[in-house]
Amino acid sequence: MTAATLTPPLTPPPLAARPAPAPIPLRRLAKVELRKMFDTRSGFWLMASIGIVALLATGATILFAPDDAITYGNFATAIGFPMAVILPIIAILLVTGEWSQRNGLTTFTLVPHRGRVVLVKALVAVAVGVVSMAVAGLVGAGGNLLGSAVNGTDAVWDVSALEFCYIVLGNVLGLLIGFMLGVVIRSSAAAVTGYFIYSALLPTVFGMLAQFQEWFADLQPWVDFIYAQGALFGGEVTGEQWAQLAVTGLVWLVLPTAYGVWRVLRSEVK
Repeated sequence: MTAATLTPPLTPPPLAARPAPAPIPLRRLAKVELRKMFDTRSGFWLMASIGIVALLATGATILFAPDDAITYGNFATAIGFPMAVILPIIAILLVTGEWSQRNGLTTFTLVPHRGRVVLVKALVAVAVGVVSMAVAGLVGAGGNLLGSAVNGTDAVWDVSALEFCYIVLGNVLGLLIGFMLGVVIRSSAAAVTGYFIYSALLPTVFGMLAQFQEWFADLQPWVDFIYAQGALFGGEVTGEQWAQLAVTGLVWLVLPTAYGVWRVLRSEVK
């Protein structure tokens, strides 16, 4: 009787390591966020309202303004007021749509790093604001040429390139206030209400306090962000006004935005 020989069991070959998938590039995320702003009927008309309001403001200035008021500065002012309302609302809805429309589960599943999503939303909001102001500036320039031709007067260009850049910066800062409220509150209705309270009620309270309290009149430029932004629309900004804008921006914009982003990164998405 011979002894049976045992053969060792065959070991499976080691599995090759699967490479980790590359993260979605920011350019693609930006395209997606930009498409979200147009792919609903309400979003489309909200974006279209930028051009519509610019045309209406330009037409009203040509029809109702006296001949000596047909200047590029007055066209820029007429267009700038509605822009200051529309752009922050666009930024609010860009952020709060993930919660109010319940898109957050899909978005943060496809892109687990929420910080990249928030960053892209901020970049898209700023880009939309800058492009919108450029379009509004071109509409105002066309209105200035048309109005002066209709009235038989020379076109007056009383806004320099630097002053126009200041105006764009002021509107972008207002847009970022809307973005800040969006990441902090994350509810469309509450954030829009909060923006109107911030932009209408607080300046009134600060203005009355500065009018009746002498000590606050000198302090207001250092605590009132909207008041500090007013220097950007005046055409000339001093070093002290830049410092006031930086201090108030830190208090009213940077710190609340950081807190809101921290909440977005840690909160549960339902």
